[in-house]
This record gives sequence, C-alpha cells and structure tokens, in this order.
Amino acid sequence: MANAFHYSIGRKLIQAVSGAFLIVFLLLHSTINFFSVIDTFTGSFGAADGLFQKGCEFMALPIVTVMVPILALGFIIHIAYGIYISALNIKARGGLCRYESKSVAAADSWAAKNMLVLGIIVLGILAFHLTHFWAEMQLAMFTGAEEGNPYELLTLTFGKWWVLLIYIIWFLAVWFHLCHGFWSMFQTVGWNNQTWFKRLKVIGIIVATLICAMFVAVAVNAFIQA
Repeated sequence: MANAFHYSIGRKLIQAVSGAFLIVFLLLHSTINFFSVIDTFTGSFGAADGLFQKGCEFMALPIVTVMVPILALGFIIHIAYGIYISALNIKARGGLCRYESKSVAAADSWAAKNMLVLGIIVLGILAFHLTHFWAEMQLAMFTGAEEGNPYELLTLTFGKWWVLLIYIIWFLAVWFHLCHGFWSMFQTVGWNNQTWFKRLKVIGIIVATLICAMFVAVAVNAFIQA
C-alpha cells in the first residue's frame, strides 16, 4: 500500500514538474508573440527591426534551439502521464470521472473533472499549430530551408476566420487547463494549506488569463492586419 501511495505521488510529481516547465515556455512564447501587437501600435508591424522580428531571432539562437528537443520531451511526458493517470483514475473509480482529486475545490471544478478532455483538445490543435508555425520557422532552420517571414505567417494563418475561431477555442481550452493545472501543481509539492490554496487559485487564474489573453490578442490583431 505504501509503495502504491509513493508511486502515485511520483506520477503526480512528474506531471507537476513537466507542467511547470510548459507554463514557463507559454509565458515566454506568448510574450514574444505579443510583440507583434506592440509593433502594430508603433507602426513596426512587418518591419525588419520590429520587436516581433527580434523576438523570433532570439528564439533562433543556438542556446534556445537546443531547448526544442527538451521542450518536445516535456510535452510528451506531460501528455503521456496525463492520459495514463486519467485512465487509472477512471478504472479506480469505476466510472468516467475525468480527474482524481481529493480537494473540495477540485471536485467542484469543471476543469478538474475534464482535464483529459481539455488535454486532448489542446493536443489536437497543437498538431494543427505546428504545421503553421514550427514547420515554417524552426523546422526550416533545422533543415537549412528558407525560413518564413513571421509577420506573413501570422497574417496568412489568422487571415481566415475559421482558423481564428479554431485557435480561440484552443486558447480557451488552454485557459481552463492552466487554471486547474497551476494550483494543482503546487498542491502536489505540498502547498495545499487553506491560506495558500486560495491564493494559488487566484494567481493561477491571473497567469492563465494573462497567457491566453496575449495569445488571443495576437490572433485577432493578425486577423485585422490581414
């Protein structure tokens, strides 16, 4: 019984660590993308010296490039363990409960009960996203092909209303996923007392809203520019 308990905690710890890594990446990624919105207001959208262009050049630095395989591994681990843990929880509870949690707040949370569904939505549209940007930018850099213009990629991608809608649905799913995942991550490492639990839920909502609001602003701005 003790071994099973520690094994369960170990699985959740792996989820927490990989999730923290991805939150940091999303903060960096959304900030750099938001530079394109700032460029619009400064009149530098599409310019070679625009903030967004410089941000993309920063992401192309060797020290950042070597992080791509690590990031991919983090995604794989987080997704694989998320599906595995959800499957175990469904089997253990004898029903289609989406996510196991012993806290009242988690039990009452729609996101907590549907983390697997949200994760599947995030994963599905992530594949769609990679074909638009990663394949045209970093993959091109790896293969020696000509890299796409980041501003043109934004307008070409988000210039279609149905693509914009798909991305907004994706950002909404990411928001729900982050709102629960943020405080759950800290709960896993022991920050689950009543005082910090309430604060972490608020901080999680703020962080999730900030990240997703920047992504939505980028998408809508690119649609308008197109």
